[in-house]
Amino acid sequence: MESGMLLSGGQRALIRESWQRLSGSPVQHGLVLFTRLFDLDPDLLPLFQYNCKQFASPQECLSAPEFLDHIRKVMLVIDAAVSHLENLSCLEEYLCNLGKKHQAVGVKVESFSTVGESLLYMLEKCLGAAFSPDVREAWSKLYGAVVKAMRRGWETLPEGD
Repeated sequence: MESGMLLSGGQRALIRESWQRLSGSPVQHGLVLFTRLFDLDPDLLPLFQYNCKQFASPQECLSAPEFLDHIRKVMLVIDAAVSHLENLSCLEEYLCNLGKKHQAVGVKVESFSTVGESLLYMLEKCLGAAFSPDVREAWSKLYGAVVKAMRRGWETLPEGD
């Protein structure tokens, strides 16, 4: 997870600038991301259960206090990645463990591409004209590095788990 080879200085600046614009309303922007995620893949909804309660609709899930906490956590992970653009490798173990947790609750590796699409959608909708092709490319690279580290969580599980 060598961030120096992954992102140029200009790309790191674009990511920081765009994230700064969004950092004041993380839950609001996270709701845009997850609304899009459920629009693209409604089959992900059953993965989000709290106190053994299944949500009847994405709207019910998106308004649940427990899910809003999940959104805050997701946005904090993005914030951590943005804060460590110079040294993403320091997040490697954390992201690997996060991957293990996601696998344990039934998330499939393939779902990360849909999450990536939803992240880019949120950035585009929330940044408006500031979401340029260069910003898209920079965020795509950063997200790819995060997912690569999380995927290692799947790979490190022993057979039979």
